Amino acid sequence: MTEGRAPGLDLHLDVRRGGGVGRALEEALREAVRSGRFAAGTRLPGSRSLAADLGVARGTVVQVYAQLTAEGWLTGTRGSGTRVADVGTVAADPRPEQRPRRPGGGIDLRPGRPDLSSFPRTVWASAVRRALASADPRAWDYEEGGGSAALRSAIAGYVARTRGVRAGADAVVVTAGFAHGLAILGRALRDMGIGCAATEDPGLPRHRDLLRAAGLDVAPLQVGPEGADPADLTARTGTVLLTPAHQFPCGVVLTPDRRTAFTEWARRRDGYLVEDDYDAEFRYGRQPVGAMQALAPDRVVFAGSASKSLAPGMRLGWLVVPPALRGPVLTAQAQLGAAVPAVDQLAFADLLERGDYDRHIRRARLVYRRRRAELADRLRRPLEGVAAGLHALLPVASAEEERRLVDTGRYAGVRLHGLHNDGYWHEPAPERRAALVIGYATPPPHAWTQALAALSDLTNT
Repeated sequence: MTEGRAPGLDLHLDVRRGGGVGRALEEALREAVRSGRFAAGTRLPGSRSLAADLGVARGTVVQVYAQLTAEGWLTGTRGSGTRVADVGTVAADPRPEQRPRRPGGGIDLRPGRPDLSSFPRTVWASAVRRALASADPRAWDYEEGGGSAALRSAIAGYVARTRGVRAGADAVVVTAGFAHGLAILGRALRDMGIGCAATEDPGLPRHRDLLRAAGLDVAPLQVGPEGADPADLTARTGTVLLTPAHQFPCGVVLTPDRRTAFTEWARRRDGYLVEDDYDAEFRYGRQPVGAMQALAPDRVVFAGSASKSLAPGMRLGWLVVPPALRGPVLTAQAQLGAAVPAVDQLAFADLLERGDYDRHIRRARLVYRRRRAELADRLRRPLEGVAAGLHALLPVASAEEERRLVDTGRYAGVRLHGLHNDGYWHEPAPERRAALVIGYATPPPHAWTQALAALSDLTNT
């Protein structure tokens, strides 16, 4: 028996199709799993063994296994080899209208999500080991005061250095990501008597849901080329959620005049602005604009997280809150209960203090800048928004065309998102502009070329 080969398994695979042996092997394996010919849990031969059987290069088999694992057709675990995933079966050769939709698709272009394969595992593991070795025993006690002192100090220094935020460690509250932070803010503001929040239109529906769950009404702020329009604020509005550095999803920057108008409104109204600084580290054409918080530290809550820079699963974020909000925010945080584990806080503080976090961001910035340039070069339609972040907006003719592209992409195994399809508009209407929101950072490196080609085929037909 050849070393690495699954015992007793003889594969019948036709790799003589056009398009190259790698593509043919990929399609043959995918079809065998889809049709049920290879049952879920079946262990496939090792890459060296299958390459020898088929007379192809081992690297070709390795690449095919990696691609099908990324798409969800196969699973790979160190020590147990590559196996067929449980994806269900369908009838062979279905007609197009009968072809099943694969939830999530094989190529993932979700916006607002980094390449998870780029997570700095080695650096993070070293930071965790140092935290465990050097932490004071009191670090493992119940948390009070909005997070560990070491992390609050490190975050205060980082946001002051990179974003121009004006605050000390006492102003920082560590949260389990931005969504958790927004839930805390919503509850705190409601308890202070604020009843209505304004959010950008279009904007992320999840944020509207969180504010409503906290007991606030939500009103729209129309977004144009200059960003959100302060003229839409009403007498009922007591707080405003903004993405001023890179509006999500339109990608525009809030102009200086409108920044001033919002801060002046907050002072007159005795209201608060929430600045979601979700991806400001990733600016490609020029230096990032400074944080809006510096214009009115007593009226602006600055919010950031490691979700776009490291990974959403870190569940690690921060709020820089004005003094008047600190007490209500800490009370709301205690009521909601969630907290970031002490070891994660200490390890992240270590990354910030040693400069490892900055180095990781610089490496990621180079990759994402190149991807955005390749995306703009490959597509035959102009992208909207500044060259920044992890997503780009691709305008399409209508809501109907947007939904057609999303649906066609799903059949082709490409996960696409759109302004209408994903609920970004407060009040959906066919006459509102339509666009795909393309998350070019999401695919792992080995899948990027294929993702670019598939997206080009879908949008240029």
